[in-house]
Amino acid sequence: MILSDRDIRIAIKAGNISIEPFNEKMIQPASVDLHLDRHFLVYDTSRNHVIDPKKPIDQMMKEVVIDEETPFVLHPGEFALGLILEKTGVASKFVGRLEGKSSVGRMGLMIHVTAGFLDPGNCLKMTLELHNTANMPILLYYKMPIAQIAFEELSSECERPYSKEMGSKYVGDTKPVASQMWKNFVKIDPASIKVKKAEGAK
Repeated sequence: MILSDRDIRIAIKAGNISIEPFNEKMIQPASVDLHLDRHFLVYDTSRNHVIDPKKPIDQMMKEVVIDEETPFVLHPGEFALGLILEKTGVASKFVGRLEGKSSVGRMGLMIHVTAGFLDPGNCLKMTLELHNTANMPILLYYKMPIAQIAFEELSSECERPYSKEMGSKYVGDTKPVASQMWKNFVKIDPASIKVKKAEGAK
């Protein structure tokens, strides 16, 4: 069930949804408007030529920081990781779904490729996977309205909220973080598991 404006206000007051900074004017009929932060990550194509999901790619990306006077320029076909200004969180019985605003989509800007999901228990500045599908550059300004987030209530409270303890990769992020897909390929040494079991049996 998607929360209405009324229920969003109730959930915020109860502490089940957190948005900081927050202004009442950000609330829409069934979502909350969010804005663009100043931090971006872009691929350094002068030194890198292929993305290997089995290897860390943090060093393949370089940071770009804008200010209130200088926009970020996203050229046609280009990709960049951006960031939501507001730190947004949900309790373990709620999720958030990040979507682009209509005016942004009509410019040809995609705000996420696949990852628009705020997991139960997580609180962070959500990452934007920005892609320009238009045939000319798009200027992106610090604090411009860039997205909206809708909230849904789970059928029951989840047993394992999103956390570092369960191996979640993007907990509490406040800067754009490059893909951590390589961690899915890291193999665990069976011998180390046996040792841990033996130690725990003592």
